[in-house]
Amino acid sequence: MPTPPNILFVLTDNQRHDLLGAANNPIIHTPHLDHLTRRGTRFTHAFATTPICAASRASILTGLYERRHGFTFLTPPLAAACARTSYPALLHDVGYQTGLIGKLGIESKGVGDIIDIEDTATTVPALFDLLDNYEHWGPEGYEIAQPDGSTRHLTDITGDKAIDFLRACQSPFCLSISFNAPHAQDNDPRQYIWPENENALYQDTTFPEPLNSDPAYFASLPDFLRHSESRKRWSKRYDTPQKFQRSMQGLYRMVSGVDRNIGRILAELERLDLTDNTIIIFTSDHGMFYGERGLCDCWLLHEESLRVPLLVYDPRTAHSGLTRHEMVLNIDIAPTILDLAGIPAPTTYQGRSLAPLLQNQTVAWREDFLCEHHFTHPTIPKSEGLRSQDWKYFRYYEQDPLYECLYNLPIDPNETTNLAADPEHEDQLNLMRVRCDQLISEAQAGSP
Repeated sequence: MPTPPNILFVLTDNQRHDLLGAANNPIIHTPHLDHLTRRGTRFTHAFATTPICAASRASILTGLYERRHGFTFLTPPLAAACARTSYPALLHDVGYQTGLIGKLGIESKGVGDIIDIEDTATTVPALFDLLDNYEHWGPEGYEIAQPDGSTRHLTDITGDKAIDFLRACQSPFCLSISFNAPHAQDNDPRQYIWPENENALYQDTTFPEPLNSDPAYFASLPDFLRHSESRKRWSKRYDTPQKFQRSMQGLYRMVSGVDRNIGRILAELERLDLTDNTIIIFTSDHGMFYGERGLCDCWLLHEESLRVPLLVYDPRTAHSGLTRHEMVLNIDIAPTILDLAGIPAPTTYQGRSLAPLLQNQTVAWREDFLCEHHFTHPTIPKSEGLRSQDWKYFRYYEQDPLYECLYNLPIDPNETTNLAADPEHEDQLNLMRVRCDQLISEAQAGSP
């Protein structure tokens, strides 16, 4: 019987798909992730189905759309049935030593209070009790006080904790490492706080203006977006050229800090002679606006928020340096991890395993997917829609009147021109409305 592989799953927070040297970003310094790309597979069109950390992280854990797992900020806790079929719980059941280091991101009502929302009399252990090792670092900040009065950066502490796990673990293991970076520290006027090791990076860099950043584009947005939380956070980070340059420098330094710590972790795997049997998966929970459209942060169903980096390195395969262009999703992570470990995925999962793509196989794949955002917030509008290979459609379904968006992606990849009100595209708009309703029905019913 073959030896079960170890799994190392690395997740960052708010890292857009193009913040990676391997994604042809000419500025960013990510040598260790670029090295993994050369050894493994990079997915150029990876997406979060819901661009907010709580819901997306629940989807990553459970292989389910937000409509199925029902969890985001301020909702009831994640259902017990979802926790029990999460990838770490299932790996734990078959003998894997499991751990999570860093930001779990499912804290709205307290992870320790996870209950089955269909039977409030039934309680189960907290999700982290299903793990052998749980080292949580919350939102208290990046500068962590040390016993000697000094501070260390949270990114480096997360790296330390991950290395400690590797040194103490028994194979097979599944370690999920969740960096808070490069998420801004919203309550700090500096916003982006990077490790001191990265001070020398990007000192002489002038970051280019973001696409669609002309003030006329912001002026054309509907009122509910011009007065949204996205604009408020833009004002904190990007409303002057000086703020923009400082924020982008800090953002890039935070990503490079994560990359440096990934290098430390990879070196420890090598030292422990674990490299040849450890699968490494790297992605982010969702993307981000970095000033595009005069906005900031995530939440909206534009490409900037939805698209994420995704790298997979499996030392057991003969294929290396692959680039795949299929639309792959955060809900594909859990079934992929289980498949690579030789464990059947639950039939409730709505994602699918990426294993055939890692083997460079030609397989029938999804042609579109549902994207959604249902967090209840007074200045963050809810939305739902779909992305196909050629078209993007979404609607802000609580606005009165309904506000819709339609983009022709091959012609307009940066989504600069909304065609929803164009009579020439009425037929396409109607097709997308019908398909969106169909995908919603399938997601609610649990169909993959």
